[in-house]
Amino acid sequence: MASSVVEICNNALGLLGDYIIDNFNDNTMTPARLCNTFYRGARDAVLRLHPWNFAVRRVRLAPRSESPVYGYSNAFTKPPELLRLLEVCGITDYKTEGRDILCDATGISIRYIYKNESVVEYDSLFVEALTAYMAWKLAYPITKSSTVRKEMWDMFTQILQVAKSVDAMEEPQDTIGDFPLINVRG
Repeated sequence: MASSVVEICNNALGLLGDYIIDNFNDNTMTPARLCNTFYRGARDAVLRLHPWNFAVRRVRLAPRSESPVYGYSNAFTKPPELLRLLEVCGITDYKTEGRDILCDATGISIRYIYKNESVVEYDSLFVEALTAYMAWKLAYPITKSSTVRKEMWDMFTQILQVAKSVDAMEEPQDTIGDFPLINVRG
């Protein structure tokens, strides 16, 4: 598991056969500048792709003081670190508009993927997927090769598939409902 953002970037640079960086602040090194440019967006993109167990939060929201102009009676401001809304618990009639969730409820509970910036909390397979994604982002600027860029994309998609599968196995299966005829055979 990676212990720092720089380590993730160095692993990505290593996949491309490039040298390592000491930090993002070295403006004389192109790889450092590129890593600084791409890392945050890459991290957020890979976080959004799956409800990673280490990046899910639950909160209860109160409505804002001003109501929407029409359509719904209340607006709730999404938390600033929200990257992807997973669920508005117990409510099916709602809309998301910009940074708001609109509905008729007086209070809502949500589940969402948040912008987890703590590398030490990352799952090791997520780190592998993020590393491969960073290698894809860095591939053309560093190697000037579309072939290498395609190879990095293929590697990323393969690693992502495995990482998502393993992460999902750590959760109990969702049930569709309680069916009396199925439960009779107990």
